[in-house]
Amino acid sequence: MSRHVTQADLAAKALVADAPVQTRVNRTFELPAGLYALTVACYLGFLVVMSALFMNAELVLPMAAFVVSIVGGFGLGWKWVAMKPGNDNPTLSMGQFASRGIQTLSGRLTAAEASAQVLILPVLILAWGLAIAVIYAVVGH
Repeated sequence: MSRHVTQADLAAKALVADAPVQTRVNRTFELPAGLYALTVACYLGFLVVMSALFMNAELVLPMAAFVVSIVGGFGLGWKWVAMKPGNDNPTLSMGQFASRGIQTLSGRLTAAEASAQVLILPVLILAWGLAIAVIYAVVGH
């Protein structure tokens, strides 16, 4: 429920500083860059399979838009992690990730468990594309 706060109440609780406060954040999600690279590779691999099977002049623009969207989305995340100031945490190496795992809201996950959660969708999408390629090759066109 909302309530009115008077200017006097606000002034009594407000802190005034001469310099802005620098906030430190961790933008890495505690995952190594290799997991993101594998995710991008799976998504782009799916597009390569679909392009190899069904490419024609009408699909050039949509495929290019998909590639730009995937690269742009993950590239923006990469730049967000590298943004300064306020982000002193580098991404974990695969060795650090393997030894530490990550903490999630549902508890600590090992590197294998976290990798499975991160990569399950991209790997299934790539497998789906390969299954379509096998069906297309067996059934014929």
